[in-house]
Amino acid sequence: MVAEVLAELAELEDPKTRAVNERHGDDHGVNLGRLRALAKRLKTQHELALDLWATGDTAARLVALLICRPKAFGAGELDAMLREARAPKVHDWLVNYVVKKNPHAEQLRLAWTADPDPVVASAGWALTTENVTKKPGVLDLPGLLDVIEAEMKGAPDRLQWAMNHCLAQIGIDHAEHRARAVAIGERLEVLKDYPTSPGCTSPFAPVWIAEIVRRQAAK
Repeated sequence: MVAEVLAELAELEDPKTRAVNERHGDDHGVNLGRLRALAKRLKTQHELALDLWATGDTAARLVALLICRPKAFGAGELDAMLREARAPKVHDWLVNYVVKKNPHAEQLRLAWTADPDPVVASAGWALTTENVTKKPGVLDLPGLLDVIEAEMKGAPDRLQWAMNHCLAQIGIDHAEHRARAVAIGERLEVLKDYPTSPGCTSPFAPVWIAEIVRRQAAK
């Protein structure tokens, strides 16, 4: 079955898609809509997911993350998978589609946030951002803002992006911390000049916070 899936992914390979993906650090050339359609057809098959992950192929790993059972993984398995997942899309899908649904998510969040590997730490910050919205009671929000203020400016790109998202989410979801979140963003100027397509919201935290709060107020 693994060979059949790999063969189908090879047929879906498109050089133009690969060129676009490689600019973002992802080494595959399969349109994500077609990849999702393949995964939908396969449905949940956890053992096949494990076998596809073991191939090391980026497109196969993306399929694996869509057909696995997120709650079936142990904490050690997910930690090992994250450290293998260097392609940004695999990393993002692993965190968002699998780890967030796993009972070990909080344990992993705490471990990963403190990890010296900035890519691993960025996963911990992504889980923290989820908690800012859904489980703020487990967080020390003023303490998080202290860490962001002290460390975000000098953080490597992916970790900086994750910390900035957390900063913006605190400002969006927690009015009592909004002024400080905006002030931190204005002082650090992280992503202030990030190119933003027309119609999209800038990732610069003060702009991001203001725009989302405005939209929420308009509802």
